[in-house]
Amino acid sequence: MIPLRSMAWVVLPFIFVPGGAPAGAQAGTPAQIRFTYENPKLQPQKYVLTVGEDGTGHFRSEAGPAVSDGQGVPAESPVESLDRPIHISKALRESMFATARKNKLFAIPCDDGGKNIAFQGTKTLAYEGPEGQGSCVYNWSKNPQIDKLTDQFESMAATLDEGSKLQREYEHGRLSLDSEMEILDQMVSEGRAIEVENIAPILRTLASDEAVLQRVQRRAQALLQKAKTD
Repeated sequence: MIPLRSMAWVVLPFIFVPGGAPAGAQAGTPAQIRFTYENPKLQPQKYVLTVGEDGTGHFRSEAGPAVSDGQGVPAESPVESLDRPIHISKALRESMFATARKNKLFAIPCDDGGKNIAFQGTKTLAYEGPEGQGSCVYNWSKNPQIDKLTDQFESMAATLDEGSKLQREYEHGRLSLDSEMEILDQMVSEGRAIEVENIAPILRTLASDEAVLQRVQRRAQALLQKAKTD
């Protein structure tokens, strides 16, 4: 038996944080917020948007089967699944992470919908970082901060979806570019499409291609001027 006085004891700090993870468990790894949206009646039927506090991010969408209007006519245009990196501007990501920390890293009840609230898609907000982790699932939230964050994620996803549509139309059906650019322009003006720099490559292509309508070129040029990165 080893005499007690000859044993050296080391006390290690173990601090609990929201979500149950010990502080420092993920030290050195940028914090991340992940937003997942699922609705089998929409296209894409599911997407996952990840935002890193360092400005990096990722978008992955899953296209579902063609949705019919009940008479055999597709109600939604077919889409392609996307899997690509993105960049998030400093102002937006600072706002997003401030919201996460004000709301206990999403380790809270998010859903406030009752029986009379229409289905708006299953949404999941998840945080993971040095402070810990947390997540919540909801259809609709009356928390204004969660509601604003949801709008931001959905607007980013809408921008990426529009960029994909423009790329397909440029390659296969340029007659549709004029109306699609008008839609995107209006979405940006209304704040329903944000972080436009993530679709800058197709906008630059349209802005410089004299084979497309001048109106399409002008709108692409104007959107590129609005897009800002840091």
